[in-house]
Amino acid sequence: MRASLLDNVSHRDLRLQTRLDAAWGDAASAVPTVPAEFKRVQAHFPIVFQQSTESGGFQPVALLGLMEARSSFLGLREGGTWEADHLPWALERQPLLVGRDGEGWVVHIDLDSPRLSESQGEPLFLPNGGQSPLLERRVSVLQALHEGMQALPDFISALLQYQLLEPMSLDIEQADGSVRRLGGYYVIDEERLEVMPGRAVAALHEAGHWFPIAMAVASLARIPALLAREQRLARA
Repeated sequence: MRASLLDNVSHRDLRLQTRLDAAWGDAASAVPTVPAEFKRVQAHFPIVFQQSTESGGFQPVALLGLMEARSSFLGLREGGTWEADHLPWALERQPLLVGRDGEGWVVHIDLDSPRLSESQGEPLFLPNGGQSPLLERRVSVLQALHEGMQALPDFISALLQYQLLEPMSLDIEQADGSVRRLGGYYVIDEERLEVMPGRAVAALHEAGHWFPIAMAVASLARIPALLAREQRLARA
């Protein structure tokens, strides 16, 4: 990685290839997400939690694959299309990065990214030096993801305070008849959620945590569809 502060002079000729490619790391089976994105994510992907040394000990992720260690939503051919109506912010913000400037944040770009070129793709800057619509969108996504990560520790702290995370238990039958247990993930404990006292529910509402919790719970209904999708792909 070669991060550089993005500016319209040094990088005026840069173009961005917007296609997705497994060779560029776009075929991950899980990508980080944040509560502010849960409403968009839950309509397409299960939201689960991984243990992390940051973000209060857990990181929410959008689950894109179950049977294989790859995304089920990225076409297999080179430059495959994204087969869902929402592209997770963690993928869309590429190749932009958050940098520090004193107490604020600035936009950096990974100059080693294979997505960048001076001859292929869409320009990052307009001829007059302004940001192209593509760059404006990616910067807004980066900002939303960054702000979501800043707020994430409080959300995770609330989940832990009310003991709302439990290990996920999912057994997946393989094509040969064997069973593989998907481990390492946590989900919202729905039984504990249902019996929470009113004052706890009100506190979560007031803190802005109740809605993303509900979205994370709702997203688990996508697991059967994800599994069925992978089984269809395996037979194709």
